[in-house]
Amino acid sequence: MPTSLRIGPYRFFFYAGDRNEPAHTHVQRDTAQAKFWLAPVRLAWNRGFSAAELRRIERLAEENEDRLLEIWNEYFDIGE
Repeated sequence: MPTSLRIGPYRFFFYAGDRNEPAHTHVQRDTAQAKFWLAPVRLAWNRGFSAAELRRIERLAEENEDRLLEIWNEYFDIGE
């Protein structure tokens, strides 16, 4: 599970086996976890985050979308 970013209590990551899916990030804090598609950022699913916290996380994903995509593409060796 490569970690892309750590922002405050949140760990943004993806699974090595996620290559065949569109670019996305998982976000974890304690036992809560969500998945966001990238380009554009949108929620795929949520387990444990409140609506307010999901909005905060979505904003962080949007602010860091370019970096998250760059890390995804580098890891999976996807050329632009």
